[in-house]
Amino acid sequence: MKKILYVIIPIFAFLTIFINAFFGHMIFSTETQEVINKYSVYVHLLSEWESDSKNIIFDVTNSWHKSDKISNINHVFDAESKEYNINQLHEINGKSYVELKHEFSNCEEEWQPMLYRKAVDIVRHEIEYVQGQQLSTDPSVSVYPNIENRNYDNLDQQLKIKNGFAQFFPICTSKYITSYDYSVKTDNKDLGFDVYFVSSYVQRENFGNSKFDYYVESGCFGQNKQSYSGTCSNIKKDGGLLVIFPDELKPWTTKVTVNLYEN
Repeated sequence: MKKILYVIIPIFAFLTIFINAFFGHMIFSTETQEVINKYSVYVHLLSEWESDSKNIIFDVTNSWHKSDKISNINHVFDAESKEYNINQLHEINGKSYVELKHEFSNCEEEWQPMLYRKAVDIVRHEIEYVQGQQLSTDPSVSVYPNIENRNYDNLDQQLKIKNGFAQFFPICTSKYITSYDYSVKTDNKDLGFDVYFVSSYVQRENFGNSKFDYYVESGCFGQNKQSYSGTCSNIKKDGGLLVIFPDELKPWTTKVTVNLYEN
């Protein structure tokens, strides 16, 4: 059965993209109030890190609901005009890194993915579902299985991440309090990640000390994972998702996929 699907899916992908070129505006047009922003974050760790010259790539999907006040306004996303889409030198825990954000709007603009990219995402979702890497049958929502890191235990993980790298992903919402479904996975088989919903970007600086504060309710965090999905409620609008890796990266590049869906 799987062999047949591996033949059918590429054919479906070609037909979807081909038809989209001529009729995509009719196939994918929708009156939904949902906004989707897809962006990437490229991180290059510098010499202060044990993981010297290693790279982390975060592919992010952030989906939220439009405010009624702006639901009829079309926003044009111009990535090249944004200062945060250029190389920037940052520091965390006294260690430097270079960051590049691509197609990131910081929730300031409402942007829908290009139609051919949407078709490719649907095909990728179906392949992952067949392989068991994806639990959702809805191609617009990714739910990953809960996979623990088996290379070392949780106690070791909590010691390792104190000197690790943390990336903050802001939620986008027009509400003061909201709820989000989320999923995270990595292709790095040597390490586990921690993921926490936190109240603000400030917590990114605190994760290695006693000031670190996060939403402690079940589903709002995961520790020492290689794949994880959850739901977190009562999140304030300045909140976001924090993903942390130990400073022990071995592969040249670690890829991380992050999905955020406002309920």
